[in-house]
Amino acid sequence: MAVGKPIDAVATPEWAALQAHFDELQKEGISLKDWFGADPERVPSMTFDVEDLRFDLSKNLVTSKTLDLLANLGEAVGVRERFSAMLAGEHINTTEDRAVLHTALRRPASEAGTLMVDGQDAVADVHETLGRIYDFAEKVRSGEWKGVTGKAIKTVVNIGIGGSDLGPAMAYQALEAYADAGISARFISNIDPNDLAMKVAGLDPETTMFIVVSKTFTTLETITNAREARTWLLDKLAETGAIDGSEVSCKDAVSQHFVAVSTNLKLVEEFGIDPANAFGFWNWVGGRYSVDSAVGTILAVVLGPSNFQDFLAGMNAMDRYFANTPLRQNAIALMGLMNVWYVDFFKSYSHAVLPYNQYLSRFPAYLQQLTMESNGKSVRWDGTPVTCHTGEVFWGEPGTNGQHAFYQLLHQGTSMIPADFIAFVNTPNPTRDGDQDVQELFLGNFLAQTKALAFGKTADEVRAEGTPEQIVPARVFEGNRPTTSIFGVALTPFSLGELIAIYEHITFVEGAVWGIDSYDQWGVELGKQLAKQITPALSESDAALAEQDASTQSLIGFYRENRVW
Repeated sequence: MAVGKPIDAVATPEWAALQAHFDELQKEGISLKDWFGADPERVPSMTFDVEDLRFDLSKNLVTSKTLDLLANLGEAVGVRERFSAMLAGEHINTTEDRAVLHTALRRPASEAGTLMVDGQDAVADVHETLGRIYDFAEKVRSGEWKGVTGKAIKTVVNIGIGGSDLGPAMAYQALEAYADAGISARFISNIDPNDLAMKVAGLDPETTMFIVVSKTFTTLETITNAREARTWLLDKLAETGAIDGSEVSCKDAVSQHFVAVSTNLKLVEEFGIDPANAFGFWNWVGGRYSVDSAVGTILAVVLGPSNFQDFLAGMNAMDRYFANTPLRQNAIALMGLMNVWYVDFFKSYSHAVLPYNQYLSRFPAYLQQLTMESNGKSVRWDGTPVTCHTGEVFWGEPGTNGQHAFYQLLHQGTSMIPADFIAFVNTPNPTRDGDQDVQELFLGNFLAQTKALAFGKTADEVRAEGTPEQIVPARVFEGNRPTTSIFGVALTPFSLGELIAIYEHITFVEGAVWGIDSYDQWGVELGKQLAKQITPALSESDAALAEQDASTQSLIGFYRENRVW
């Protein structure tokens, strides 16, 4: 079943039972306020403590029966069996005929020999690469690795795009408080020339290192940016007399200031990087699932191998929990199943992720790729059309910024948008405003928002405040806006690893129910192909221009008329 024809969830008795249950709830009327009042066990029964995290699912539009029925659906479509097949290295990525083994990236070294994939010992291979990465990281951190002029590295710049950028950039921002070696990180991803210009501004070329992240070393944006960065480095070093501009001096500079995360050693060497300084990963690691692979080399350098190991351990802890916990008691599985509940029964196609931690400000952007590139599919893994709606629009901003931006829509808009709230008890930067603990003020907002969304405010409550009758309707909050709270002890490398793995497995559950291949991304390819055809038309190629549609021709005409060279 795992890689054969998917079970059509919509055609199962379990789906029919959910539909009947949904219709019954709609008829009776959904009221979180009433449900909380009638069931003193609601919160205990829907709260799950996993490692150092507390999951509170009680403010969702579900009853215990709903969760029972959702778990039954998960069992009926084979969620557990498909996950077991994934862990075993079966080729569940059917359109690319690949295994899906990001979980192998964080398995302990003691498990070497237990996972053979396409003739290779996956865990042993992972730890051989990790060992090389850690050795390299320690050389840079200690100052043993020096630039071409003998100075230690102070800034590492990651050049990648998609999963080769979003994961490391998010994780660095989240864990910057753990950067303890005096080395900072920057990230270049966009082919827009402004991105590179902004990121190299103010850098000292003598103390700057670039990590070029591209598995094939052919990614258009990444290699273009890498060449531009190489030009910047050599020009700046020549300007100061650090190198004489000769071929030998340029080659030495590139070899000391560039390393690669790639498996294409031929192209790496042609670029000028010593193949010994290239770290690879495998075709069973998808880009959006790769932050814990060699793609995270910059994290090992800046945060240190020990913290990177803790990061991997947090992921592995959630892998083991998800694999070994029955669906009905599995907080992560239930979150994925509830997303299906909202998408396919409530017809809610948007999902907010709201971290109440400024360090996690890039986490929603990271999840956008993880979830939407994975589950934005209209065919199932056997090529047949889907039978229900799939995917959600994931988005969000850190609180309390979001409260002053889009929470109006969450509270009183006509669309119901489920939201995940993420917060941590402790902060590395405790402050006080007079007698007020500012962290408590901040967390008070975290707690208040989920309460307001769940329970709202009635017209009678508004009137009791003395509000003029004509504006009472504008101040009513209907409530019943679903939220999940994930509350941790502190944002650490371990807990960040936990969060990433949680959403990886949520994404997996949704894809398994919908019967789609969550691990390919053909939808991103067509635009890349067309860009190669269109780009020559911008540079006065009339033949290329003639091949375009009328709208594209018109826009290119505007470009030609107004480009300032």
